[in-house]
Amino acid sequence: MNYRKYRFTRLWLHILTMPLIWLPLPFIILLDLACALYQFICFPIYKIERVKRSEYILIFDRNKLKYLYGLEKIGCMYCGYANGTLRYLKEIAGRTEKYWCGVMHEGKPGFKTQEDQVMQNFAKFGDEKDFLKKYDDKKCVK
Repeated sequence: MNYRKYRFTRLWLHILTMPLIWLPLPFIILLDLACALYQFICFPIYKIERVKRSEYILIFDRNKLKYLYGLEKIGCMYCGYANGTLRYLKEIAGRTEKYWCGVMHEGKPGFKTQEDQVMQNFAKFGDEKDFLKKYDDKKCVK
């Protein structure tokens, strides 16, 4: 396949798949708003430190790059928002999980959640002493 034909084919494939890329945006915005509201109301009650949204979501940095075209800049802003929002929500969910019963999952080789739980100092799976040491004064149902 020659280069021009390749570029033309690639362009049309991009145009056809673009709606699927942008389809999650309204749901990501709703998740962002719902989690911000949840964190605003519940974290002070639980005495959990709030997650700083600005540490996760960078919307307006790539649009300053002179070598990107307008549509590329918009796409980069979307990716920065979408991926940053999902990282932000992951941190909110992780802090919530740790508060309510931070016991590690049993896990499997390559189980990614396990790495997060180790970093957040969850109690070891099946280790009652570790659990009681870390969560005895908390609210987990026994």
